[in-house]
Amino acid sequence: DDLNDWVGCLGGHPQAKTPHIDALAKRGTLFTNAHCQAPICNPSRTSLMLGLRPSTTGIYLNAPWFRATPRNKDRVPLSQYFRQHGYATLTTGKIYHGSKMDDASFETVGPRPGQRLKIDERLLKIEGTGSGLWDYGAQTYEEEKFGDYLDATWAIEQLEAKHENPFFLAVGLYRPHVPWYAPKRFFDERPLDEVKLPEVKEDDRADLPKAAIELAENPTPPSHEWFVKSKQWKPAVQAYLASSTFTDAQVGRVMAALDKSAYAKNTIVVLWSDHGFHLGEKQRWAKRTVWEDGTRVPFLVLLPGQREGQTCAKPVELLSVYPTLIKLCGLPARDELEGVDLSPLLKDAKAAWDRPAITTY
Repeated sequence: DDLNDWVGCLGGHPQAKTPHIDALAKRGTLFTNAHCQAPICNPSRTSLMLGLRPSTTGIYLNAPWFRATPRNKDRVPLSQYFRQHGYATLTTGKIYHGSKMDDASFETVGPRPGQRLKIDERLLKIEGTGSGLWDYGAQTYEEEKFGDYLDATWAIEQLEAKHENPFFLAVGLYRPHVPWYAPKRFFDERPLDEVKLPEVKEDDRADLPKAAIELAENPTPPSHEWFVKSKQWKPAVQAYLASSTFTDAQVGRVMAALDKSAYAKNTIVVLWSDHGFHLGEKQRWAKRTVWEDGTRVPFLVLLPGQREGQTCAKPVELLSVYPTLIKLCGLPARDELEGVDLSPLLKDAKAAWDRPAITTY
């Protein structure tokens, strides 16, 4: 959630430490030019799960819930389609915005702890922000009590269990969504005085018309001016990087369990983030922009038996997850889907490709 290209294998930040995601990329196909269909949670996740563009669903912001809309209430999301074709469907954490649960999509539901736990200590008082979630720093309780750790543990238990039917397991890790909380050891990996800020051109928005500036405004986070004047830019970057490394550790735990399981050789793994994120670039914080930092996402596919360590620079969309997975698993094609099957690129990352990636905001 909110993971931008600050991942080792994507090179978005020189101090990014994501060894488990990087290792996963070396085993599969890494798409280095992948983009979300909307740079905000609800429409991006709705688009991926329904296989439809925001312009088709009519869902552009964090409301409404797709089942509450006449045009979308009877649509069949990705996991529901697998369920209709004999798969057990299981989930934990955040898949849909706000951790909402679609009962038709998942029959087995694990923990959904949310973005802030009762044991989290408020660390900063940030005035003038539209969201109480804007906080960051190390929490000192046991690592095993963090929400993403609990979600990963539940997912591991499912991978250790015996399944009579094929299964579809969706694991929704929260970090690095705010608040940027992680165990202290992840902060200690990058001492504050050594943290490198993203390169920012001071006059980068000087050539933009008023309409573009207004579109890029986001009332939820503190202003870039606040981060600079309060000397909070480095602490915030440190916390984002720490949260990302903590999430990477959970990816590693789940993958280690899969590799030890009976399902290691016949399980497709897809890792994706719902959109990008700004940490001062363009004097901007958070999401909701159509600049590359707001749209580019980590996206990789591990397909058993495929070529390992492929890197694909073609422009691709998260919208392709739905048609690609049903194709790979031999499920009937669906004419309604608007994404394009990525199977040709999984077979050969340099295959001919003439499709764009389109983001709508």
